[in-house]
Amino acid sequence: MSEKKIKNIFINGAIDPVFIAKSIANHNSKTDIGGHSIFLGQIRKDEIEGKFVSAIEYTAFEELALTKMHEIREDIFSKYPLSCMHVHHSLGKINVGEICLFVFTSSKHRKPAIDACNELVERIKTELPIWGKEIFADNSYQWKENI
Repeated sequence: MSEKKIKNIFINGAIDPVFIAKSIANHNSKTDIGGHSIFLGQIRKDEIEGKFVSAIEYTAFEELALTKMHEIREDIFSKYPLSCMHVHHSLGKINVGEICLFVFTSSKHRKPAIDACNELVERIKTELPIWGKEIFADNSYQWKENI
């Protein structure tokens, strides 16, 4: 594994749209970038067996998740010619309509940014030890399946 510092991807609570906007705006001065790809994961008000989801509470095995994310990050950087990669995932209770995942990739051209962003999202969902508990309006809950 590289000697690069392991980045903390976790944010307590929902990811604020202002934070997302500032992250995007910070790239105006990076004039070698020609394409960005952004994925925003938002909590849906799913109906399951007649009950509506009101929030998802995220927990993680943080140390393992951060180590694995570092490996994924290194792999993606070696596979695609990216200028930047940013990943932020919520922990705690995130209400319907709020953002819980923000993935942002940048490259000289659009295709590597798009392909890297798509692969990152898929690998985050399948490889990181992060769990979501769907909380219903009546305060009952069930563990969410990542699909």
